[in-house]
Amino acid sequence: MGATPTTSTDSTFELPSNPVGYVAILMAVITGVLHLVASTNAIEFSQVLAILFVLNGLGFLGGAALYLTRFWRRPLFLVAAAYSIVTILALFPVQGWGVEAFYMEGNLNPLAVITKAAEAILAVCAVYLYVDAGE
Repeated sequence: MGATPTTSTDSTFELPSNPVGYVAILMAVITGVLHLVASTNAIEFSQVLAILFVLNGLGFLGGAALYLTRFWRRPLFLVAAAYSIVTILALFPVQGWGVEAFYMEGNLNPLAVITKAAEAILAVCAVYLYVDAGE
């Protein structure tokens, strides 16, 4: 597993044994929180989109929390990578298929840029941790 117990072998919570795990947690928290923030803007356009933002944000935060428990298993790294990649790709049908997806009303949308960068880094970290956990 990718984590070590914090206090005893019976502990529910575990800290990552690999520094890349901390980067993955940080990226998941960043994108999770930013999706929750973005939901407040999205509600003005579409309730469905706002709900999807909330669910996505909670998914990232829940995944980070699960990673910090003894219930985390190696295959979940691939789930985390796939979830991140799907979330990146989900931007394009909603916002446009090119660079314009990162713009809102003619201006660069920092929330879109930061969340997609965090998700990309998270996907890379998750694949790395999956490979590292197999050794």
